[in-house]
Amino acid sequence: MWRIGELARMAGVSERTLRHYDRIGLLAPAAVSRETGYRWYGAAELARLERIRGLQDLGLSLRRIAEIADAPESQLRDLLGETIEDLRRDIAAKTAALAAAEDRLASASSILPQQTAVGERRLRLRTVHIDHPADLAAVCGPDPTALLTWLTRAPDGAFTAAHADDAGDPLILPPRRVVRAVVPPGIGLVPAGRELFAWLDRRRLAVAGPTLEEHLADADGSRVTVLEVPVAPNRAETQAGPAGRPAGPASPEGVRDTA
Repeated sequence: MWRIGELARMAGVSERTLRHYDRIGLLAPAAVSRETGYRWYGAAELARLERIRGLQDLGLSLRRIAEIADAPESQLRDLLGETIEDLRRDIAAKTAALAAAEDRLASASSILPQQTAVGERRLRLRTVHIDHPADLAAVCGPDPTALLTWLTRAPDGAFTAAHADDAGDPLILPPRRVVRAVVPPGIGLVPAGRELFAWLDRRRLAVAGPTLEEHLADADGSRVTVLEVPVAPNRAETQAGPAGRPAGPASPEGVRDTA
């Protein structure tokens, strides 16, 4: 039998840790002296302590360890298999976050795109033809609340757009996966659009529908522009339609509300 200090030295833990394990019912001593109050530990407690430390190395909480420390070996192996899968998912998420941070550092981008899911949107829009991006404000007005474009890259020539208009045609944007980016103040929309499409290219994401550009304002009059681009995992999933517009629901006709 060993006193608490001896077990602590053997296992490489502190006496405080062993007292805490005893207090929460995770590792009780084999015996406690009535005369001195000394805790005594045996080989069984040492083996249990090593199991606890091994489970801690896997990232399990003490509460979770208390639930499974006495489980049969077969059940423990199943639980460890689940833990391994959880760790793999965590590693994948952290790897993706690392790649995003490295990409942000390397590209010196002024926008921070995020992938998310959005619900159905119902809009009233008027379709217009733009000869050049510089003509957009003249055709649609200086501050359209919403603008829809059918582009797979930043425009450098003519393109079709649809801007918000209460007297315009009703259109529906279905629920979809999008890449969303908030355009910081002082950053032009054309440079921000180029950065956003370049970001999609680096991740091999295909444009899967019309890009929504929204101009939002709060009660104080502060304004911000948000870009939302529907995406598919790879370019093979989206086929180009006539005049460079994506086919299907990415075209103005494909989202028109006929009700």
